[in-house]
Amino acid sequence: MTEIMTDKNPFAQLVDLTANGNVLFATDDFFQVAETLILKQDPVWDEKKFTPFGKWMDGWETRRKRTEGHDWSIIKLGLSGTISGLHIDTAFFTGNQTPRISIQAACLEKDLALCRRSEMGSCATNEEARAADSIQTHLWEEILPMVVLRPGYPGERHHYFGVTSAKRWTHLRINYFPDGGVARLRAYGTVVKDWSRTSKTDLVDLIALENGGTPVSSSNSHYGTPFNLISKPESEGMYDGWETARNPKRPPVFQKGKDGLLIIPGAEWVIFRVGVPNGGFAKSVMVDTAFFRGNYPESILVEACQKPGKVSLEGAVWTPLVPRTRVKADSKHEFVVHPSIQQRCITHVRLTVFPDGGVARLRVHGTVVASSLSNL
Repeated sequence: MTEIMTDKNPFAQLVDLTANGNVLFATDDFFQVAETLILKQDPVWDEKKFTPFGKWMDGWETRRKRTEGHDWSIIKLGLSGTISGLHIDTAFFTGNQTPRISIQAACLEKDLALCRRSEMGSCATNEEARAADSIQTHLWEEILPMVVLRPGYPGERHHYFGVTSAKRWTHLRINYFPDGGVARLRAYGTVVKDWSRTSKTDLVDLIALENGGTPVSSSNSHYGTPFNLISKPESEGMYDGWETARNPKRPPVFQKGKDGLLIIPGAEWVIFRVGVPNGGFAKSVMVDTAFFRGNYPESILVEACQKPGKVSLEGAVWTPLVPRTRVKADSKHEFVVHPSIQQRCITHVRLTVFPDGGVARLRVHGTVVASSLSNL
């Protein structure tokens, strides 16, 4: 496995499958719990912060091992799918980083019956360890063989590795050799949803990350990635949404048109591809401007088109799901799609904000084309 040497994340256009994942087991949580490893926020350093167990670190750090074996943990991915790349960040672990690491993966259809306490200063009990050992995670497929990690100094902390497997994964086993700390782990790839339990009458979010939705393109993502718009949980703050720069084409003085909306020569947009290959039927739309209080859009427009497959959208005919409508600060806006449009199959959704601004979440609820279910 060859490391990709670069200053920028080569997997930035892919989905972080660890986001909103769960730690199911860890051999040791003495200096910091394993949940820290998959936090969404970037790691930080606090010179003065200590705990009863030692220096506070923003990453999973185990005690100095004095017994046989090595430390390891089990993580359930927040989103199941194929993994194309791994990002291991040792930020601020400059004398206490894990010297070597490997990662294994599995695709499990049932939940693991493991009890997790997540307590700093603790380690797995004998009972917890036996339960984890019984799953035989050491036999899971290795997607990253043992590699050496550099200390977490600027310019050295980021480690990027490509993954060649095309299999769908739901769980990871993280192996520290033998102990130490890592600030963050990201597993980047493509969401692969199991649609076998979905019927053609079930309402689903057609563009949600968890359902395989993905951003295709955007005019501006200055302050936030479009991936945030279609993430599963509620927004955690203004940083957790999609926000554009101020539109340079906005007029010196705003004027109102006959429709009551501002006359705006320019706007910003983002396009998403529906997660199911053959598309779906949109029934309702939700636009959430949570936390955007002085930087929300004046108005929004939501449209859809039908262009199956990963093809160019040039020449696509866009149909409004939500006509241009004023929105409020820090609010959820619910819209019902017109019945005549609900019968049209869609494969892509475009959100336009006038003249610019931020949106926390976008949901497009609808049903899946029946042929999509039979083909998956």
